Amino acid sequence: MTKNAEAIAGEALLASPASFDLDAAAQLGAKADGIELAMLVNGAKVPGLPESIPVALRRGNNPSVESVAPLFEAYRQHPARKTGQAVAQTFESFCALTVRHKTEHSAIFANMDWRKPSLTSVIDYHQLADGNPDFGKHRIHYAFPLSEEWQKWIASDGEKMDQGAFAWFLEDRIAELVAPTDTEKLNYERDFATTIATPAQLIELSRGLQVNVESKVKASTTLQSGEGQIAWEETHTDGSGKPLKVPGIFMLNIAPFFMGDKVRIPVRLRYRPAGGKVIWFYQIYRPDQFITQHVRDTLAEARDNTGLPTFEGTPEMQA
Repeated sequence: MTKNAEAIAGEALLASPASFDLDAAAQLGAKADGIELAMLVNGAKVPGLPESIPVALRRGNNPSVESVAPLFEAYRQHPARKTGQAVAQTFESFCALTVRHKTEHSAIFANMDWRKPSLTSVIDYHQLADGNPDFGKHRIHYAFPLSEEWQKWIASDGEKMDQGAFAWFLEDRIAELVAPTDTEKLNYERDFATTIATPAQLIELSRGLQVNVESKVKASTTLQSGEGQIAWEETHTDGSGKPLKVPGIFMLNIAPFFMGDKVRIPVRLRYRPAGGKVIWFYQIYRPDQFITQHVRDTLAEARDNTGLPTFEGTPEMQA
């Protein structure tokens, strides 16, 4: 069966979309009116685009090629792709959601900032096999929930307090203190060249500070043991008539993350005489080490639970 001229011209038009000829379309339009559904071929092989797309050929005096996508969108039954970020409130939920949606290209990233660590699964991450980029817009996020106790210690870390405020601070947080082990006592007293306090000694210190809260400092010395010794002009006793000794370090036993395991962290105790008063502050020793190690351990657990590759860092910004 021989094709007519109109059919041959139409096939030539669709086969060479890069050289679309409006004059040829006008000739077709002179012979017929109406709209015809056809496939526009990606002849230039533009990366990231399909091999062909449906278009509407409008015939007539003003021929044109129009997208039919808006016509279909009105009847869409589900989105073209998954997007958005789910927020998991527990590590178990993070892993379960990741496994539910993961593909062979998905990946997990860990933000190692010890003040606000987090895990993020990028479900539609860049493809591994052929190297094609992906949208990276479907994500699952888990922010490690810091415990209230840890947040309070971090918030006041390095903050200068007067004698009364510091005494009450120690009283309120005494449940989070712990006596050093023999090994900790040996190592920390050697490394910091000072004495390490038990919770009982810190209670004694806080109460001694409360007794002398209105008194002026008479003398402040550092003993051979590394302890500080403070005497006051008016009332300068710790309850037994002796000057008050100040240890240089104490131990925290605290869970940095909500419902998490407790860790033992050394804290340096500091004070400065100023204008007859004493200014107090403390410094948590390398809190980043303890938090970072916990995040790394959890990241390894996420890799085992999901079977996905893991990276320390943050994924690319979403476009």
